[in-house]
Amino acid sequence: MKEILITNDDGYEADGIHALVDAVKNLAKVTVVAPALEKSACGHGITLTRPLRFVSIDDDFYKLDDGTPSDCIYLALNTLYENKKPDLVISGINRGANMGEDITYSGTAAGAMEGVLNGVPSIAISQVMTKTEDGSYDYSLDLAKDVIKDIVTKIFDGEFPLPERRFLNINVPNITKDLYKGYQITKAGYRHYGNDAHMHRNPRGEEYYWLGLHPLDFKEEKGSDYQAILDGYTSITPVMLDLTSYDDIDNLKKWIK
Repeated sequence: MKEILITNDDGYEADGIHALVDAVKNLAKVTVVAPALEKSACGHGITLTRPLRFVSIDDDFYKLDDGTPSDCIYLALNTLYENKKPDLVISGINRGANMGEDITYSGTAAGAMEGVLNGVPSIAISQVMTKTEDGSYDYSLDLAKDVIKDIVTKIFDGEFPLPERRFLNINVPNITKDLYKGYQITKAGYRHYGNDAHMHRNPRGEEYYWLGLHPLDFKEEKGSDYQAILDGYTSITPVMLDLTSYDDIDNLKKWIK
């Protein structure tokens, strides 16, 4: 029987991770190791300065006490899988998009990064949200559940479509199924960033800051993940961990002389 290891960066109680389990539980044996607390935008960090502890929540379902998604995958692969590794790591379903340069911030993407670093085919999947008039965010996980079930079935019926140290980064549009157009293979988009730091004062007059969520403001580029989402497609972006800028190597060799 196939085995899937699941994590996320929204925490073990998040609706997205439970939707993910429900979507794939009939395709494989599922084990969940997720952060005890929300770790959104934690990047590919691992914990080196304090001990970590598995806390059993249910059969094959653990929270990692104050761990990151990378901690969850690293420890699970090295402690829960003694004889063989799982067939697939899935990180998500994240509440909110992970497109463009946000991949470098994303704890969801980091869970998949840690999987492929350890030789396991991996997927990061995120559900795009829509901001409503009252400032809250609306989303449904129904389409994302269909997408991940279809992608996992395709992998198990054939093979993982990428070489080692590369993972699939999937973003699902927040639209109804009648408007949905299917899949598009994309590149990571170019996001415009701004300042969303909000200063407040506590009762003693001391300043503190909350970092907010930037609006999804991207350069509109044909073939990008963001454009696919705008056009009603699920974006599937192959991501590699080798960050070398190969196009610049020759110029740098000339420059350094």
